[in-house]
Amino acid sequence: MTRLFNDPASFAEDALAGFCDLHAARVRRVEGGVVRAVPSAQGNVAVVAGGGSGHYPAFHGLVGAGLAEGAVVGDVFTSPSSREVLSVARAAHRGGGVLFAFGNRAGTVENFEAARARLFRDGIDCRAVAVTDDIASAQAPSRRSGAAGNFVVLKMAAAAADQGLVLDEVQRVAVTANERTRTLGVAVDGCTLPGRDGPLFTEPVGKVGLGPGARGEPAASGVGFSTAAELADVVVDGVLAESPAGAGGRVGVVLNGLGRTEHEELFVLWSRIAARLRGAGLEAVEPESGELVTSLDTAGVSLTLVWLDEELERFWRASADAPAYRKRARPRTATVRAVADSAPASLRAYPESLLESRRAATAAASVLGEIHRVIEAHAAEIDRLDAVAADGDHGRSMARGTGAAHAAAMTAVRAGAGVRSTLAGAGDAWAARAGGTSGVLWGTGLRAFAGELSDGEAPSAAELAAGVAAFAESIVRTGGAQQGDKTMVDAIAPFAAEFAGSGSWARAAEAARAAAGETASLQPKVGRARPMAQRSLGTSDPGAMSFALIAETIAAAAGTAG
Repeated sequence: MTRLFNDPASFAEDALAGFCDLHAARVRRVEGGVVRAVPSAQGNVAVVAGGGSGHYPAFHGLVGAGLAEGAVVGDVFTSPSSREVLSVARAAHRGGGVLFAFGNRAGTVENFEAARARLFRDGIDCRAVAVTDDIASAQAPSRRSGAAGNFVVLKMAAAAADQGLVLDEVQRVAVTANERTRTLGVAVDGCTLPGRDGPLFTEPVGKVGLGPGARGEPAASGVGFSTAAELADVVVDGVLAESPAGAGGRVGVVLNGLGRTEHEELFVLWSRIAARLRGAGLEAVEPESGELVTSLDTAGVSLTLVWLDEELERFWRASADAPAYRKRARPRTATVRAVADSAPASLRAYPESLLESRRAATAAASVLGEIHRVIEAHAAEIDRLDAVAADGDHGRSMARGTGAAHAAAMTAVRAGAGVRSTLAGAGDAWAARAGGTSGVLWGTGLRAFAGELSDGEAPSAAELAAGVAAFAESIVRTGGAQQGDKTMVDAIAPFAAEFAGSGSWARAAEAARAAAGETASLQPKVGRARPMAQRSLGTSDPGAMSFALIAETIAAAAGTAG
């Protein structure tokens, strides 16, 4: 259990501050994460890893020579925002381009891709590799999540970058490493989030969950075991069954503790794993045992194999020196270079706007404040819904996002902004603070809504209807979900349809609430909850329920106003 914290909401930020202070000679804090204190050679490719916190030493503990040039650090089990990714990438860039390496999660992919597009516009060549090693997370390899394979791909790509390979070649190495890497994890019980009094899931005595999610999600199925040897057989058989076509006989191996597994237990497991690998005709090349990609304090392990060719073996064996991982480390003599931190964005100067639009902006900021209050009051309840089949953080993410949106809106109002600028800024702040899939969706959705309004006048009924339609279209376009997939779209679509027909916030909110309740009978078809579809039956979708709460809050405010 995670017992030592100040405010649970600031756990990740407080932990990062302590990490940076402890390792000030090795890493330098920048907005959104860390970069090497001693940069790699000018002209090198910068390999930037990242994702949510809770997986230490991934990702910031793996910043250093032979490993990442920088790491983006999101909140606990929440992807960082695109602004944070952009900040770290710019600070890490050494002139040879940037390669992003991250787990294949919807919110993570969307935020890193958004940052990659921005870097291209700014003239920085940037590539991305989404790691897909977790064989239990999906049937199709392209839909799989990243687990301890994140370390493997990072190790290979970063070694190639430090040896001076150009961006095309570093990307090729990362893609090849990902294609040749397989992971299977097991857990006897889940992690406990800061501020919570119990684990996200437990397994019956004598059973382990097969394939728990890296963000604390429950396993899709369970298997029985009574000895370490039996457990070792489970993970070895599972990984070997997924051997890549044409694989050779030499493998890099990571026996990874998920946060609450003793080193001695890993050693016991390794005895059986090593014997099984030899029996399968495989030679383990410089195997690793320990904690490299954790899930807070999850009691479990994962086994990762990467099938090596001559080139990959050279990178696997290459030296590395980071705060949490060293391999044949060599002393560095280079002096620390001062690289200017990314300057904070200056306060936007808003053009003169008409009084009617400024009044509408004030009202919108007030509604955002009420939305934040309601979401914060229901955050724990929403998290419980989310934990049934996913990672249990949707309520906290929404609370962070709505709080940031309200604060940004108030700042804009005080600066004299109209309603369009106020809501656009609120959307950007929501995306930047919330992170994850919900941050991207709500941030882009709110900005799309704002795009139909004006800073020159109060919004008309037609503009509000167009804004709601643009919001709904943006959510579908960005997230890729449709009605019936058991997502927030199931509540948004009937809300938008009703508002288009009646123009009534109250009736639209009623439609959203009814539709959100009906998601309990659906099985998820997209997202991390999809592999645990059966578990989610009988439970409403957390995204749909949080949207219904927001719709009802808006309706109540509209009713009070007039």
